[in-house]
Amino acid sequence: MPSELGSVGSTAAGTDGKRAMPKSRRALRNLVTQALLEQGFKLSGKVWHPPPNHSKDDVRRRHEQAVQHNRVQAQKTLGHHEPKLLGRIADGFEIEPDRVDPEIVVVEPGSQDELLFRYAALHWSIPVSSGYGRRLRFLVTDRNNGKLIGIIGLGDPVFSIKTRDEWVGWNHETRKSRLRYVMDAFVLGAVPPYSSLLCGKLIALLVTCDEIRLAFKEKYGRKRQATLISRNPSDGRLALITTVSALGRSSVYNRLKFRGEKVFASAGYTGGWGEVYFSNGLYAPLHAYATKNLEPTLRNSAWGEGFRNRQETIQKCLEHIGMSQQIRRHRIEREVFVVPLARNAREFLSGQHSRLYPIRRTKEELSEWFKERWLLRRAASDKRYANWKKSDWRLWNN
Repeated sequence: MPSELGSVGSTAAGTDGKRAMPKSRRALRNLVTQALLEQGFKLSGKVWHPPPNHSKDDVRRRHEQAVQHNRVQAQKTLGHHEPKLLGRIADGFEIEPDRVDPEIVVVEPGSQDELLFRYAALHWSIPVSSGYGRRLRFLVTDRNNGKLIGIIGLGDPVFSIKTRDEWVGWNHETRKSRLRYVMDAFVLGAVPPYSSLLCGKLIALLVTCDEIRLAFKEKYGRKRQATLISRNPSDGRLALITTVSALGRSSVYNRLKFRGEKVFASAGYTGGWGEVYFSNGLYAPLHAYATKNLEPTLRNSAWGEGFRNRQETIQKCLEHIGMSQQIRRHRIEREVFVVPLARNAREFLSGQHSRLYPIRRTKEELSEWFKERWLLRRAASDKRYANWKKSDWRLWNN
């Protein structure tokens, strides 16, 4: 390690997962350097070489520190609730495959359901965001035993995604006016032991059901609440849901069909840029340093003061300490999916149509299709789900 970086040992995260805010440019550089080394980067001369990215296990290892950091932080508020939360997770023997009866529950802020949603999300192999702007969260539970099957989280989409925008046929102006009719699934999946019964497919199917659209309309249609970026009021119509795969190409979404009709359409892959390496407790001190010492880019005053987002904060800090923006290229190309909720979703979003024609799918018909097509067949051929114990899901020693 070059001597000009100075001592880096003092900048590592403490036992509580926190990193102290650096007080100088040199300390900031040391902080970033230490975090990169901890995550497997190698420094050759002045060039940083990222850790390998050859398999899905490699990608999971990229996220280990960030996942663990989130768990350490969450223990303060969720740790003492863990025994009760585990009570809402099924042991394998509690599942009766032929009687599985999915129910969609809207998560209300400050509720026990919210605690369960947060707790379940901590078990994902990549960090789950808390959503952005408008937000809807759902639990999918088994009415037969009261246990959790999976979770759905919807939030405002980012303003620009090349593959999504090309699929829709957006230019800048139509995207700005019509983005309010799109939501992004920031988390979407099943929990054990239901995941062993292919219930990830069930959760993906249910995101397209009438109940999800109506919940969105109930929350945002009456208030005509303006979206954060476009400042246009929402009228409660939801035309499209987007999501990205967690670990490259998705084996769940690509061949998912309902009655012969494809549900998820692949729009392409992301460019492999982002803030993966800054999610292990590093971002908070960077943001604190930038707020105190750096100037945000001038922008629309309606968006509020300060830095626009994580990307701008990190870009400014790297520029400040003379480190290459290439560090932000994690090379994890995630598959982007679009989920039309209307027959004319693309025409409506591109401004060709003013009226939206929703695709009608009820929770019941989607659930029955899933049971006959996947769940009962898997339960008959693979009994390992029955041996799963919820105690294996424990995160903390309470």
